[in-house]
Amino acid sequence: MARPKITFIGAGSTVFAKHLMGDILSFPELADVDIVLYDVNEERLNASHAVGLKIKDQLGAPARITTTIDRDHALDGADYAINMIQVAGYKPGTVVDFETPKKYGLRQTIADTLGIGGIMRALRTVPVLADMAHDMERLCPDVLHINYSNPMCMNVWGLDRLSKIKTVGLCHSVPYTAKELADDIGVPAEEITYVVAGINHMAFYLKFERNGQDLYPLIKKVVEEGRVPKWNRVRYDMFARLGYFVTESSEHFSEYVPWYIKSGRQDLIEKYNIPLDEYPRRCERQIADWNTLSVELQDPKTTIPLERSVEYGSHIIRSMETGQPSVIYGNVINTNIIDNLPNGCCVEVPCLVDKNGIQPTRIGTIPPQLSALMQTNINVQALTVEAIVTGKREHVYHAAMLDPHTAAELDLDQIWSLVDDLFKAHGAWIPEALRG
Repeated sequence: MARPKITFIGAGSTVFAKHLMGDILSFPELADVDIVLYDVNEERLNASHAVGLKIKDQLGAPARITTTIDRDHALDGADYAINMIQVAGYKPGTVVDFETPKKYGLRQTIADTLGIGGIMRALRTVPVLADMAHDMERLCPDVLHINYSNPMCMNVWGLDRLSKIKTVGLCHSVPYTAKELADDIGVPAEEITYVVAGINHMAFYLKFERNGQDLYPLIKKVVEEGRVPKWNRVRYDMFARLGYFVTESSEHFSEYVPWYIKSGRQDLIEKYNIPLDEYPRRCERQIADWNTLSVELQDPKTTIPLERSVEYGSHIIRSMETGQPSVIYGNVINTNIIDNLPNGCCVEVPCLVDKNGIQPTRIGTIPPQLSALMQTNINVQALTVEAIVTGKREHVYHAAMLDPHTAAELDLDQIWSLVDDLFKAHGAWIPEALRG
């Protein structure tokens, strides 16, 4: 029986690739897989290769790890394709997405999921993913495409419209937030069970329990006793108003809604401890740390820590290869999974995984205040995807018009002008059909 072929797309993301390779190879059942690392940046690709070989040696795994800059070679016969690309990178992509809106007084924190930054990131990313998916249709039509790239919902939704390849989107916000809440309420994370549903970065814990006991009263006490962590004020505020806790961080969530970031309202920024321009700062730190980190990871004397990450990717591959079931949180197309969200949009729900693949859990109806809030984001996602699929530039303006944060800050003329400026600044990174 041939060993499974796992292709890493964008493998130059060395730290993330390290986590995934360590997770995969630490499973005895996956120790002999064939991992192919693909990237357009050979320097980073070689760094990831050196790290992968060290992990393989530390674990004594018989796996084969190779590299290529040839996409056809990387995808040919792949069983799993793990995507972690960032089209246009930090520079120019992210810088443009932050600096151009800032000229209009529109401030952001992360800009990779929704908002004007998320819209432009989708315009750059979905066409590239679709092009890769068309290669998969030719070279590995039965592959499972595992997408980690943002904006998650728009990427998965766009791929569903543009390709036949099976795709699941993965994000770590569900387990990370569960661990944060466990720490806040003083309950061991391993004793907590939960059910989460919604859309990526705006999904909510419908149940949060220990041994069948509802733990939401303990979360309420965190608010009542003034113990809300300063970095989590936005989410706790939303919990107090909606009755359910959201999965994504406060810095992310603050730019998905119209209430927390407002020009001239420094009092709000301080009250909710909102880190404006947070993502560029993270990128700058990562760039500054990269040379040192790269050398350390590749140093033969360095032992790479191999503690298992919370990422779901390795669990999916193991379950599909062995039939041993697991439950992950996946971003999939809504096919009567959540009744009061539109069919065809991308939802994040628990999924059973075994040899039959990814099997989403039917959720039914979620609380109406949650679905209504999600719909404000889905509107933006739908119009952005429509622009990409049809090549109709006007839908980009429509998406920006309906974006909650953008609409709260700018008038229509400003929104139109901002979109024009972003198109001009991004240039050829935007599909020709939309450049006009």
